[in-house]
Amino acid sequence: MPVDSFKYLPGSIAAYYRNMAVQRRDPLPWTPLQTPLSRARFALVTTAGIYAKGTGTGFDQEGERKNPMWGDPSYRRLPRDIQRDQVGASHLHLNNRDILADLNIVLPVQRFTELESEGVIGSLAPTSYSFMGYQMDLREWRERYAPEVAQAMLRDGVNAVLVTPG
Repeated sequence: MPVDSFKYLPGSIAAYYRNMAVQRRDPLPWTPLQTPLSRARFALVTTAGIYAKGTGTGFDQEGERKNPMWGDPSYRRLPRDIQRDQVGASHLHLNNRDILADLNIVLPVQRFTELESEGVIGSLAPTSYSFMGYQMDLREWRERYAPEVAQAMLRDGVNAVLVTPG
């Protein structure tokens, strides 16, 4: 079944994105899972631009408002026991209301802790990560922030990552 990623966008904006040149990077980075799921430690990553209220700040919306072709490339750490009322959302291109109503839409921490308690997965890592999905220039993200998060995951013994789009 084909997926229309632009279904809910106004026609002119959807046309802009459909006609945008996208650079493909080959080969695609893929590492097969070497650990059985029942022993694997998972990390969660979302591109929904969420953050932990009270312990962190949201993503730079003002910078994006000033320059609509820019997106904050940094990331936010989220504890595995984060609750819905502890989450803030600062993504200008999403319906943050839905995210705040059900965190599992973009960060399924409750579902993964259930899988952990049922023995389906080994464990959920102590930290999940949130990025701002709207990135027109990925250089800083590729060179700085993605490697920082990857190293943190390695230190936490992560075997697999579930990435959820925002």
